[in-house]
Amino acid sequence: MIRFYFHPTPNPAKVALFLEEAGLSYELFPVDTSRGEQHSPAFKAINPNAKVPAIVDTEGANGGATRVFDSSAILLYLGEKTGRFIGKPSDRSELLSWLFFIGTGIGPYSGQAVHFQLAAPEKLPYAVNRYRREAERHYLVLEDRLRGRDYILGDDYSIADMSAWGWIDRAARVFAGEAEPLAPFPNIARWFASIDARPATARARAVGKDHGFKREFDDETKRALFPSNYPPVEA
Repeated sequence: MIRFYFHPTPNPAKVALFLEEAGLSYELFPVDTSRGEQHSPAFKAINPNAKVPAIVDTEGANGGATRVFDSSAILLYLGEKTGRFIGKPSDRSELLSWLFFIGTGIGPYSGQAVHFQLAAPEKLPYAVNRYRREAERHYLVLEDRLRGRDYILGDDYSIADMSAWGWIDRAARVFAGEAEPLAPFPNIARWFASIDARPATARARAVGKDHGFKREFDDETKRALFPSNYPPVEA
């Protein structure tokens, strides 16, 4: 059994997609990051970085419970555990390269583009331009990779595709104000549509829908999501 610690944001969505594609049994543990539940001692014992997603595999190493945190680590762990969606042995270097490109490039720059356009209290032109343009540059790298390929590795649908899907799904927020955010990236648009049409994707989108996650972007939420902006008050 997999205990899956989840909030409906891009990185947990990747893991939800793998679990649904692989048909693994899992128990959902909602973590309302807008209420600060990720900072609880109980959750930080699973992920000391206080971020979702995280999993606990009750049948992990040596038959005991094993924690895994960070979406790329979780996808790789589950892929290797099940032997699914990790491509052929000859794909190993490409799989790792693209998985980490997404984890260190598309994800962070997309997240910062969203933050400075939609969440920051001041819309700083330099920051907005910097992160939006860097997100666009990373999209262009993926666009070029997908030219003439069905999936990132080629013919095989893999955890690299699942990882990228989680963030490309938020393109409308990354490129805020664009009516058709994927129009400049036709290869990505084609690839995204093919993944979005998969039955497991619909099931992944439904994960957590019955949980009342907080939606208000108030001061509590800002302090929970951006704690480094609110250093503790000295006594």
